[in-house]
Amino acid sequence: MMDFPFPPALRLLRWAIHGTFAVLLVIAVVGVAHEGRTILVVCGVLLGVLYAAGLFIEGRLPHFGGHTHLLLGRIWLVAVTAGWAALALSSPRFVWLAFPLFFAYLHLLPLAVALPGVVVLTAAAIATASWHAGGLTAAQVIGPSIGAAVATLMALVYKALYAESEQRRLLIDDLVGTRTKLIRVESESARLAERERLAREIHDTLAQGMSSIILLLRAARRDLADRPEEAERRITEAERAAQENLEEARNFVRALAPPALRHSTLTAALRGLSDSAAAGTPTKVRFEVAGTPVPLPADYDLALLRIAQGALGNVSRHSGAERAGVTLTYLEDMVVLDIVDDGRGFDPAQTPAGTAGTGYGLRAMRDRVTALGGGLTVESAPGEGTAVAATLPLPATGERR
Repeated sequence: MMDFPFPPALRLLRWAIHGTFAVLLVIAVVGVAHEGRTILVVCGVLLGVLYAAGLFIEGRLPHFGGHTHLLLGRIWLVAVTAGWAALALSSPRFVWLAFPLFFAYLHLLPLAVALPGVVVLTAAAIATASWHAGGLTAAQVIGPSIGAAVATLMALVYKALYAESEQRRLLIDDLVGTRTKLIRVESESARLAERERLAREIHDTLAQGMSSIILLLRAARRDLADRPEEAERRITEAERAAQENLEEARNFVRALAPPALRHSTLTAALRGLSDSAAAGTPTKVRFEVAGTPVPLPADYDLALLRIAQGALGNVSRHSGAERAGVTLTYLEDMVVLDIVDDGRGFDPAQTPAGTAGTGYGLRAMRDRVTALGGGLTVESAPGEGTAVAATLPLPATGERR
């Protein structure tokens, strides 16, 4: 069923016009019934049925204002006009039905056709009334003329209101479409951001842990024949790393904090990470804290821990360093994490040559600090070691945990 695209005021105006036609028709039919003119009563009822049928069909057209609607509406208008003319010639009581027909002309026909049509209909009403009265009077001319003028003015107002309503509807449709597109874009952006976040998490946790396990097991294999005690220690360390990796994997599912931060501070977690790196590789790793530690938001702790994991993972796999240092510095307005090694170094603009690195690690570190309003600095050159510094602005006191 067609839903008229009109606000309540326009709907009320439409039904007021249809109601006027119905009231005038009933008055005319009752009048001719009192005169005993049964044939005119039947014809009046048939005109009412034709008028109502047009409204009923219009209400079920799928596209209001479309080609089918206008074609059927104009056929209906010709039939109603012919019925009115026949009844108006038969009795003056039906002459005033021309008034609501003015609106139908102005609604269903182009304005260039509707206005001449209203003039012709007005002239027909005046001529019919004067013919029944046996002469032309001023009242017979003024009445239909005023009715035609009022109907034309109201129809023009109606068209203006309808145009404004249609423009508003199109604007709302456009806004709804834009909002839908925006929601889709935001959803896609959130999905990509979540994918990027998971990629960073996997790179900084599971991938780093697996690399440590591989290094430990390779070292254990070398020591298995000559130094079984050392091989046993490395296997034990690999088991511990595997257990931590398993816990990290479970945390992805549970969306919990990493095990290293669950029951300890960032300082303790970084110290444990440095000790683990020193135990798993020939590199001696030293951890230091400078300044007065202050509590940080959980996302700060996680970002700094992951950056340290990624940087120490690069040290163990790529640098061949003898010594490395991890320093967490608390300043008045920022916290700085430095990871320095004396290894072979590399060109920061390129993936280290001759390694299995993907170049993703440094980008993941930079993405983490950038998301929190900080910055990442990488200083290195072939044969001169590497220094990675992550700087995060300290949040306001009320935002710290």
